[in-house]
Amino acid sequence: MNIGKTIHTLRKENKMTLLELSDKSGVALATLSRMENGKMTGTLESHMKICEALGVPMPEVYKNLYPAKRAIDIQKNKSRTEVFIHDKKSSEEILASKVLNKKMMPVLIKIARGGKTQTEETKAGIEKFIYVLEGKIDANIGEEKYNMSKNDSLYFESNVPHYLKNTGSSDARIISVVCPPTL
Repeated sequence: MNIGKTIHTLRKENKMTLLELSDKSGVALATLSRMENGKMTGTLESHMKICEALGVPMPEVYKNLYPAKRAIDIQKNKSRTEVFIHDKKSSEEILASKVLNKKMMPVLIKIARGGKTQTEETKAGIEKFIYVLEGKIDANIGEEKYNMSKNDSLYFESNVPHYLKNTGSSDARIISVVCPPTL
């Protein structure tokens, strides 16, 4: 959106005509018309006068100047590079790129039969969600143990020591989402 469209929208919201805005702001009618029609952008001084006349703060005119970036991140199976192998029986694969710039970190955890993840403990305020895709696991969180199988989920604060153990007869696959991300 350009400045002129924003000024037009704000003027209409204030139920003001171009002439009224011109009179109240001291900006020439022709200048306002050109600005609203995208023929010119105006000056900082004219923007200040228009904002004062409309009763809006300056940032309001500029807030939609640049289109917002959409937070889309596709990761193809073959392009994933961040895989952490803890031992021969467990690994974690980060499912998004640049996770430290995101609000959550999705991870695919694979645990072979009889294996377990390393014990983790994060700082306070970090939460974790796990969802069992395949297999049977025990989620050991602090002193508690939660038996889980396919399609079970668990949400917890991850500032207590915790680990996952495969208790089934086949490999287990778990989706984990940490919010905010930590590495």
